[in-house]
Amino acid sequence: MTTGTIMQAPTDNAPSPAPHKASGLRSATRWWPAAVLLLLFAAPYSTLPLPGLLDGPLGSAGSLQLLALCLVFGALATGYDLLLGRTGLLSFGHALWFATGLYATDIAMLELDLPLFPAALLGVAFAVLLAALLGAVSLRVTGIGFSMVTLAFAQAGSILVQRNPGGLTGGEEGRSAPADRLPGALVGIENTANLYWIALGYLVLTLAVVHWAVNSPTGRVWEGIRENERRVQVLGLRPHGFKLVAFVLAAALAAVGGVVYLLLSGGATPQAATSDFTLSLLVMVVLGGSGTRWGPLLGGVLYTWADHRLGDLSGSATVQGLPAVLRVPLSQPLFLLGAIFVAVVYLLPGGAVRLPARIRETRSARRTGGTAP
Repeated sequence: MTTGTIMQAPTDNAPSPAPHKASGLRSATRWWPAAVLLLLFAAPYSTLPLPGLLDGPLGSAGSLQLLALCLVFGALATGYDLLLGRTGLLSFGHALWFATGLYATDIAMLELDLPLFPAALLGVAFAVLLAALLGAVSLRVTGIGFSMVTLAFAQAGSILVQRNPGGLTGGEEGRSAPADRLPGALVGIENTANLYWIALGYLVLTLAVVHWAVNSPTGRVWEGIRENERRVQVLGLRPHGFKLVAFVLAAALAAVGGVVYLLLSGGATPQAATSDFTLSLLVMVVLGGSGTRWGPLLGGVLYTWADHRLGDLSGSATVQGLPAVLRVPLSQPLFLLGAIFVAVVYLLPGGAVRLPARIRETRSARRTGGTAP
């Protein structure tokens, strides 16, 4: 044995510190959702200005209102993905459950003189019962037939809201929430922070329920139905019952979202019952990444923020000073939103949630001298 061999042996047998560092990094990044939640909870106490992102400081009433809407629609998209991304059900009628929770709660307060909490329970319960009934009928067909049946039910609900039967829905003008039936801590611009925290609580509730459901035995059956429903039948399971559970659970989460939206908007409007609302949820899910844990949430937040902020950009002096060939399309918020959506779908087929992985793949390809997939 040579001296060089003796000197080399300890080096060969010494453990590499790289795995320990990687393990420590994974342990640290595992807690990032809790850190984000803590930052979101503390947002009302912040005076941090975010020019371009928000109109005023982070803790101002206007900024908190926009952030609360982003959280609500992020949660709605997450609940909708239980059908689209987790079970493979393309529903065009998800707005019906949101509108049911919204209108049923408002009507219960206005017509039955119920306080907020009992009215909200009644509204959500009514939405769940309606979803169980209509879902049992809709799920008798599959594929595009299911989509068309849910669309038909949603359109019937939208027409019913606009026709204003018995003066209950307010027709095209909608109905405002009665301030005297709401807790004082939820009324007035000075209490916007409380509404924001309710929206944050709704988001946490939705994420927890979806995470629990997806990782349950039922969630694994949903995955099997999405991949191959016939194989699930061969295993002796009845897909209809499992799909109905997903349908009703997604409807319940949407109905709770309708109650939260009632508090944020101060009333019920017929736009919440239209098919355009469901299409917006579909765009949010695809934009963020369908079938992923954080993708629908990210898509809902980005879409809602862009929907509110691109109007300011399109009317800015910079855009208005451009030549007509650029000014005309850029002055349309929907054009800008559509262009962003097309760009994300084309550049990130898995949704915006795929961006970090895409960056890692590009860096890895550059280090190895290859090209990114």
